[in-house]
Amino acid sequence: MTEYWFKPKRFGYGATPTHWKGWASSLLAVIAVLAVFRLLVLPGPGGVHHPVWEIVLGLLLAIALLTGFSHFARSKTKGEWRWRWGKDSN
Repeated sequence: MTEYWFKPKRFGYGATPTHWKGWASSLLAVIAVLAVFRLLVLPGPGGVHHPVWEIVLGLLLAIALLTGFSHFARSKTKGEWRWRWGKDSN
């Protein structure tokens, strides 16, 4: 039996965590993206700015992390991801 960590949102598109593993994986995804921005996008110690290629690399890495997490969350969601308007949308 498959264990679901997320459920479809009632309003909007996507899913929300319903299991502690879903919350933990969401938190890890946020921490990973924040770490990328801290290391590659924000100025370093002493206000030293990174070259443009490092900033672009950081943005691409953040997009890759979020895309991978979205695919993972979709695979652990009970139901499909689609736009919903509330209780009456099937």
